[in-house]
Amino acid sequence: MNSSLHPTLTRRTLLLTVAASTVVSTALAQSQPTTQAYPAKPVRIIVPFPAGQGTDVVVRHLAEQLTKALGQNFYVDNRPGAAARVGLELLAKAVPDGYTIGIGTTGTQTINPNVIANLGYDPDKDFEPICILGMLPFLVAAHPSFPANGIAELVAAAKAKPNTLNMAVPALPQRIGLELLRQLGDTQLFPVPYKGSATALTDVIGGQLPLILDSVPALKPHIDSGKIKALGISTLKPSELMPGVKPIADQGVPGYEMVSWIAMLAPRGTPGAIVTHLNTELRRILQQPETRQRLGALGVEIIGSMPNELAERVRTEREKWGQIIRSNNIQTE
Repeated sequence: MNSSLHPTLTRRTLLLTVAASTVVSTALAQSQPTTQAYPAKPVRIIVPFPAGQGTDVVVRHLAEQLTKALGQNFYVDNRPGAAARVGLELLAKAVPDGYTIGIGTTGTQTINPNVIANLGYDPDKDFEPICILGMLPFLVAAHPSFPANGIAELVAAAKAKPNTLNMAVPALPQRIGLELLRQLGDTQLFPVPYKGSATALTDVIGGQLPLILDSVPALKPHIDSGKIKALGISTLKPSELMPGVKPIADQGVPGYEMVSWIAMLAPRGTPGAIVTHLNTELRRILQQPETRQRLGALGVEIIGSMPNELAERVRTEREKWGQIIRSNNIQTE
């Protein structure tokens, strides 16, 4: 049957088929994002906190390492304000081409949505998750004269005299951590809110308050100097940041976990190949001895998650903290 076709028509059909295939292949190739040329220019990292703050220091170290690894400048653009909403809203509206990425935290992605109306960004819809970089555990600590030396003893003392033991909470995440301890430990501790760690620590070190719940970076120097003592850490497993300090979850409060994490995000619509490329590089950098030492000194425990793990953590924690916030009528402080 093929022998009856005109030779010219056969050649013309073949050429048209080849041409059409070439067009389709080119279109498909162009539609698939590639990392071969990425980054081809400097990359901005929006940090929604002031320069010099703990998260900023962490991100600047990672920016230096990304610059070395990928051959383009990764630079920090600090955009603090309005409980980090200024920076997150700017990131949400950035062009999703991989040249603007940014930082989200436990506070910005899981707590703010539960306490701030008209947030200006949607933690689920406005961002592509890249990686949880690390977490900052919390500690329950006490004045050296406080009789309890662990969480089980603290819970027993609080049950014996409900709402008579005052605990300093320097910020909203710490207040939530206290409420979680009250809930899981079936005990009553009275929260005393402060605007920042410095004044809270002054009162606990001075003996005006017996207890405090705050981050490892804030409390560790004073624990090391003997001005306060650690009763428990908020991670599910023992942390290399605080050797010898038992998890709260292992001291009669099973399931207790409250940590503040730092994550890298991109605007929604950023090509998946770029997100994957950045995730791979960040996880590699986070395992380098230099990075582990530097971040460990800042009180940060390395994580290096996959993007889907970050997305799931945002969803589950936003609901978990939302329940505690609503049941205790916690407001912004």
